[in-house]
Amino acid sequence: MKLGIVGLPNVGKSTLFNSITKAGAESANYPFCTIEPNVGIVAVPDERLEKLADLYHSQKITPAVVEFVDIAGLVKGASKGEGLGNKFLSHIRETDAICEVVRCFEDSNIVHVDGSIDPIRDIETIKLELILADIETVEKRLDKAKKMLKADKKYQEEIDLLGRIKLALENGMPARQLDYNEDEKNMLKEMFLLTSKPFIYIANISEEQLADCENNENVKKVREYAKAEKAEVIPLCVKIEDELSSLEEPDKKEMLEALGMKESGLDTLIKKSYALLGLMSFLTAGETEVRAWTIKKGTKAPEAAGKIHSDMERGFIKAEIISYDELMQEGSMVQAKEKGLVRQEGKEYVMQEGDIVLFKFNV
Repeated sequence: MKLGIVGLPNVGKSTLFNSITKAGAESANYPFCTIEPNVGIVAVPDERLEKLADLYHSQKITPAVVEFVDIAGLVKGASKGEGLGNKFLSHIRETDAICEVVRCFEDSNIVHVDGSIDPIRDIETIKLELILADIETVEKRLDKAKKMLKADKKYQEEIDLLGRIKLALENGMPARQLDYNEDEKNMLKEMFLLTSKPFIYIANISEEQLADCENNENVKKVREYAKAEKAEVIPLCVKIEDELSSLEEPDKKEMLEALGMKESGLDTLIKKSYALLGLMSFLTAGETEVRAWTIKKGTKAPEAAGKIHSDMERGFIKAEIISYDELMQEGSMVQAKEKGLVRQEGKEYVMQEGDIVLFKFNV
């Protein structure tokens, strides 16, 4: 899973990226500090892995991961090449979802590219640039489809879809807000439209606003705006997240408790991103390694096996499965098997979150 972190210059993008990856992306108080995208890999929080490793005395733990891309600050005119616009657009097309950092706090020491704090204005600036870029993409594809229609009538369906999307975009509506049937969804995937990607708005608040963030007027505005756009909102204090990321686990836990937080905002962001894209994890466990594997919800057992190795999918015979909760309740695989809790599942089995699996295959 690849998530792009975007936003206007100086809203906290690179600081957030540092917090997530501890990769040290340069963060400075001027526009376009981030010229090339910084990429970092971060683990999906999953407390089950440690417990399974203790149960199996595993030598290694390998969590599922998310790839975050910190993309250069965007300004008005990016779709026409202003600022670093063209680079922004090319990098963001490669992501699965977009996390837009929106500044919701005042600080005279941190300049805002537009001179004042207005989260909705900032959101609409980026939204307009993405829409303009998508209109250009749709028009090019529409011209091509119309030419192909003379030779093959099947292109009429694509022309109809493109026409509907173009009309929505011209009226300021992102492509993700439209309803699509299954065939249209498949066509949409091939278009790589920026406004069709799932969106999460990260409302960047100050430390003082953290305790009562839901009553913050700017956060309320972002929530209301996002609701109409079928987007998620996560309020977090990027400055606090940066501090948390530099602490060892015991100190981090102590700081979270002092702040009245159950988990860091970054953990919430990763989990919400996972859910937003319809992803889940299945687990494999043994003495050598405990590992979480990322799959789409609705994935069948053979395809899940293919995530481990293509030979497993090709030669799939069956899967031995027990749920994580059942295994931990019994305390060992031996006891679980004695109670008949380990199931034999075939090719049509749809994987469930937290399945612990041993695949049987032959090639």
